[in-house]
Amino acid sequence: MARVFPSEALASIVRHYWIPRWKIADGNHAQQNVLDYPAMNLVVEPHDARLYRALRGRSTRVLTGSGWAFGVLLQPGAGRRLLDASARSMPAAGVPVERLAAPGGSEVAAAVRGASDTDHAMIAAFEAWLIRLDLPPDPDAERVRAIVTAVETDRSLLRVDTLAAQFGMGVRRLQRLVTEYVGFGPKWLIQRYRLQEAAHALEDMTPPRIADLAAALGYADQAHFGREFKTVVGKTPGEYLADASRARARTEPA
Repeated sequence: MARVFPSEALASIVRHYWIPRWKIADGNHAQQNVLDYPAMNLVVEPHDARLYRALRGRSTRVLTGSGWAFGVLLQPGAGRRLLDASARSMPAAGVPVERLAAPGGSEVAAAVRGASDTDHAMIAAFEAWLIRLDLPPDPDAERVRAIVTAVETDRSLLRVDTLAAQFGMGVRRLQRLVTEYVGFGPKWLIQRYRLQEAAHALEDMTPPRIADLAAALGYADQAHFGREFKTVVGKTPGEYLADASRARARTEPA
């Protein structure tokens, strides 16, 4: 899967492009399990094009045959500028591009499909549309982007009230703002990054003890950590660790 960063003029709207291409033998499949980044994705495929928000738990997709997708991971908060509606109101199945408030969704999807032979051509078609839109600034979207970046980069931010104080607002204002632009509240945002960090730690060549990991991430006890991890990831930390260990063993040289 190619991952490409946007032109400088669009960096405040687009985080990066992700463009998978696959060819899987008949009778086989590949399952993708993802903890979504807390932002919207605009995805163009051969027969569909939609804007999606992050899911509460893990998203799963099974790939078969051959195909491609053109994905645009938008900056946190930026997707609402295309939707012109609360992220919380979005269905899990996403919003078709022709129903976006931003005009020309169907046309840009057709342009991307027509340029699908090369990643560069697809990106150029999409960026031409986004530049034509000339989206007006949205101070709240920029504020949400800063909030998400703070949680992503500062592992000491483990409480909603601490996060609200850092940005000079009350907890209720923070909750309304993040929910409006991301789809879930700041508690979910903090939890998402803690659990992503936990998953990465369990995949390490020398993973920590689960109890130590839970304590380092601010959980009161291992049981609480285990429940939240399974709710979001779909497996207990022990199961995830065992799967990661088996995966490492398959890839290590004999």
